[in-house]
Amino acid sequence: MAEPLKVLADANSFFASCERVFDPKLANKPVVVLSNNDGCVVARSAEAKQLGIKEGTPWFSIRDEAQRAGVVARSSNYELYASLSARMISVMSRFMPGQEIYSIDECFLSPTTDTAQTVHASAAMRKAVLEGVGVPVSIGIAPTKTLAKVANHWAKRHPSSGGVSLWSDIETQYGDAALASVPINDIWGVGRRLTRKLQAMGILTALDLRRQDPVTIRHRFSITLERTVLELKGIACIVDDASANDGKRKSEILCSRMFSTPITDMTQMDQALSVYAQKACRRLRRQSSLCSYVSAFCATSPFGPENSYQSFHATTTLRDPSDDPLVIAKAACQAIRGKADPHARYIRAGVLLLGLQDAKNFTTLHGFEAKRDTHDLGAVIDTVNKKFGTSRVGIGYGGIRGEGRGDEDTGAAWTMRREMLSPRCTTRWDEMAIAHAD
Repeated sequence: MAEPLKVLADANSFFASCERVFDPKLANKPVVVLSNNDGCVVARSAEAKQLGIKEGTPWFSIRDEAQRAGVVARSSNYELYASLSARMISVMSRFMPGQEIYSIDECFLSPTTDTAQTVHASAAMRKAVLEGVGVPVSIGIAPTKTLAKVANHWAKRHPSSGGVSLWSDIETQYGDAALASVPINDIWGVGRRLTRKLQAMGILTALDLRRQDPVTIRHRFSITLERTVLELKGIACIVDDASANDGKRKSEILCSRMFSTPITDMTQMDQALSVYAQKACRRLRRQSSLCSYVSAFCATSPFGPENSYQSFHATTTLRDPSDDPLVIAKAACQAIRGKADPHARYIRAGVLLLGLQDAKNFTTLHGFEAKRDTHDLGAVIDTVNKKFGTSRVGIGYGGIRGEGRGDEDTGAAWTMRREMLSPRCTTRWDEMAIAHAD
């Protein structure tokens, strides 16, 4: 019987690596990818990390110095990243069964072969992704998901591993020093708030956490952290997520953006919320769900004058669960009507769909049926946008699209700014890469 193992395949600096796929001139150059509105650094190539650029750093604060150092900045190219992610995941699925997509750039696999064959298959998979997609991948192999994460990070930090690390080999060679070198905040599932509490108890590394009594940890913190302790001890107890591969949201669907310029007019806020509600509805329909509550929120800049920060949210309860974009967009706008400060300078807003239910299995008393999209407006909008491009048609103002490929929502001044957007070579005919023969 094959030894049960978990394989974690994770792309290296995924967003930055995607930017290099169709722009070979970026090879070996420091590359950073920026957040919405070209605000903060959200991804860095290895060369950018070596320059000391930290994730989350506001671009304006380092722009001049970074450019002098040869750093190339790119706006977030979500369409390109999603397309290359799908190709990468598809290639990986050919090598091992039990694929569980964890995020846009990583997935777990559950091999059925022995350890030696798993290592060989992992190396072959890594080579196939690099040659077929152009994205470098690191692979960690261990008896648990948490240790596979540790092994994966080890492969990224140690080039001599060839991009594939087996936890048993790491442990044999380095012993306790391997986990002692992993800070507590680098452990999968240990967030910032939990890190501070653990550090206050003297638990500073993965080795410190592994040495804790699981029952004590459960009583003091949670069963989730208890499972992390057990996983670090080599006991697999984090089960696979059956819905991970279809991307289905079980509790909520969120669409939120920062504005390129502040919104000071409630008519513009209604426009923005209508657009975001339609985007959230698109995902709701895609996973065949209904929502019972619609929440809208907006906020001003936390960096404005002292005591000027404002943030609030409001929720509307739908009379009947719905997937109708007209109903949901109207509810989002009504949620904040009369509550927002008409004189505030809002820089962020969003729509949250809550109380999700499976549309196919929803049953209730006669007369209380779900408010379904019986006129198929949502389906028509999806079909038109798929054929002619995002936001070519929509409800009211949401159907007006501005000029320029960087404008994904509408022609309004508040829409997301992406001034350094690279071509979307895999999803737009007019932006396809052109190869020149010598």
